[in-house]
Amino acid sequence: MPLFKDQGIVVRQHKLGEADKIVTILTQGSGKIRAVAKGLRRTKSRFGARLEPFTHVSLLVHRGRGALDTVTQAEILSAHRTVREDLALLTAGEAMLEAVDRVAEEHERNVRLFLLLLSGLRVLDASPADPAAVAESFLLKLLSLSGFHPALTACAVCGNPAAALFSSGQGGAVCDGCAEHGAGPVAPEALSWLAGVARADLADAGGMTPPDAVRREARAMLYGFAEYHLERRMRTLPMLARTPLPAAVVP
Repeated sequence: MPLFKDQGIVVRQHKLGEADKIVTILTQGSGKIRAVAKGLRRTKSRFGARLEPFTHVSLLVHRGRGALDTVTQAEILSAHRTVREDLALLTAGEAMLEAVDRVAEEHERNVRLFLLLLSGLRVLDASPADPAAVAESFLLKLLSLSGFHPALTACAVCGNPAAALFSSGQGGAVCDGCAEHGAGPVAPEALSWLAGVARADLADAGGMTPPDAVRREARAMLYGFAEYHLERRMRTLPMLARTPLPAAVVP
């Protein structure tokens, strides 16, 4: 059908000509779409701020014959304004959006990915103690949805629980007997923390802050693993790594 209605989350936008923008939206029913929002750059645009990144919107879209659709109506369901007003929340949110943009396929329905992103933004909107941990838990869940969940509690090759090395190319933690060239040592505390935030609800991940040294090692492994399996560099991860860490939570 030339016209369809859906809900989606605005992932990014960029300029098109003098007045328009191309908006990338992860929709619930149609996957990722790229659509022209005519006049969006004008001061008196009928869309106003309804198509800003992070915004959860109800849409009426005209299906294009080529690569681009056209947004004809947009109404805000949730602006997630809090995320845009705090640097730590913004950085975490941008990491989520970039990761989703990397894995989502155009016009390929992925309801689980849409719901994961919506849940992540709602958690950030509640101002968790550790927004970066929420983003890192989100990234682990996204990797799982994409079929790339890292082995964190046993050797990725043989299942040996005594896995003290880590290799992105081999799928995560590996034991001495299975490790290939390039596998590096990893502290069990770093693996344990990653396993914990992978299992935790996103809302709980923001309160699972370990000692700084453990966190730095864990996030270095996670970021390297994500970029290896997504097969591209992610511009937001260095910014996420520079986010100040809150004080470690004492059990």
